Amino acid sequence: MDVEAFLAEWHNDSPTVLVHTSGSTGQPKPMLVEKRRMEASARITCDFLGLHEGDTALLCMSLDYIAGKMMVVRALTCGLKLITVPPSGLPCWEGTVDFAAMVPLQVWNLLHDTAGRERLRAVRHLIIGGGAIDEALERELQDFPHAVWSTYGMTETLSHIALRRLNGPERSAGYVPLPGVQVSLNEESCLVINAPAVHDGPLVTNDRGSLTPNPSPKERGVMFRILGRKDNVICSGGIKIQIEEVERLLRPHARVPFIITKAPDTKFGEQVVLLTESNDIPALQILCQQVLPKYWQPRRIITVPHIPLTETGKPARAEAERLACQ
Repeated sequence: MDVEAFLAEWHNDSPTVLVHTSGSTGQPKPMLVEKRRMEASARITCDFLGLHEGDTALLCMSLDYIAGKMMVVRALTCGLKLITVPPSGLPCWEGTVDFAAMVPLQVWNLLHDTAGRERLRAVRHLIIGGGAIDEALERELQDFPHAVWSTYGMTETLSHIALRRLNGPERSAGYVPLPGVQVSLNEESCLVINAPAVHDGPLVTNDRGSLTPNPSPKERGVMFRILGRKDNVICSGGIKIQIEEVERLLRPHARVPFIITKAPDTKFGEQVVLLTESNDIPALQILCQQVLPKYWQPRRIITVPHIPLTETGKPARAEAERLACQ
């Protein structure tokens, strides 16, 4: 979809817009979302970041998904000047950008391109979503002169409902809900979102989390951390292993692309499996023994041509599990 096609859909008589989920846990699913709620989400973000009419906003993401659509809606709703460039892993634009939204891969590529790094450092408000931000990437953003944020949200919440500051003196270890958003945990420690402006009724997510009081003297309420998805738990020999936590421990040390998944195991019920693009299996086995607790170590390491990813760059968990079970 291009901007013209989206604008035609936005300005038609229907009160809804068609969007698709990212497909990180299966096939992307179509959803109809209300335009008035998208406008409400746009206002909340622009107000929180202090964006004003006439500020420039960069669209460098696909309009097939909610993140790209919401950049256009923010421009329409809040009077921002939209700069559009083709979606790519290494976005290129000219002129001053006040506001940009990117996925971690785009940020990483720009940081490692001389001209791209300078463009990125000049962005006045940068939000990063659509995937995990590892510690190495976060460290590279520490000296940025402007605010950089990690976002938490999903298609159902019309992009993000919480932000985590990644740099500067206001850097945070957890996500802070945006104004009008409340969060809690259910009996399975999954995050429950109450955001009436953007979603009708409480939304029970599959994301396992933890809540802590917000330590900022300027803020009240709680902030939260995401431990991983409920359906990304491996139950091996009675021990529950969170896939994202295994990846988090390995990521600073592994120098090759990899993903953690699971497969059936006759003795233990399920086993941890590591997929990698590397052929050096012995080196990875040694690394896992050094970095991971004993019961988290992969029982199998499989070389694959490419790590499965969705179109938006997220781990394609269902495909990874299918490869591990072959």
